Amino acid sequence: MHLTIAAALAVVAALAEFSIAPYLKVGDAVPHFVLVFGVIAAIAGGLEVGLAWAFVGGLALDIIGQRPLGSSAFSLLVAIGVGSLVGGALARVRIAAPIIATFVASVVYSVLLLASTTALTATPIPAALSAVLPSAAYDTILAALVGPLVVAVVVRRRESERVDW
Repeated sequence: MHLTIAAALAVVAALAEFSIAPYLKVGDAVPHFVLVFGVIAAIAGGLEVGLAWAFVGGLALDIIGQRPLGSSAFSLLVAIGVGSLVGGALARVRIAAPIIATFVASVVYSVLLLASTTALTATPIPAALSAVLPSAAYDTILAALVGPLVVAVVVRRRESERVDW
């Protein structure tokens, strides 16, 4: 995936996160589309694609959600980087890698976003800390639905492009 396409899709995911995600809320759990698809993009397309996705998607989230500029981008860069490391460590089970990596990245993202937003706005830590694990579970379910399919298509496409001698 080219970096420009990843950036454009990250903006679309950010728009979906603020327009569709509030209607898909289950209890305290809210899906993070930019994070989930960013981790999948990092595992399927490489770290550069994931980091481009994280930066552009994070800036879009900050601008659309009127958060402190850079808080979502920083949190997504770290979380997707961690997700890419976990996905790389699980290279032998590449189909399951997005599922496990998304759970780890979701917890890291939620905690970092709460900490950075709290630090930049000088407000006390909100009660949203209790929604970290339910949101991580929701993101993991979303990654379980989409991640293996995307990884299988990318692996299949790479295998067909290889030259056999």
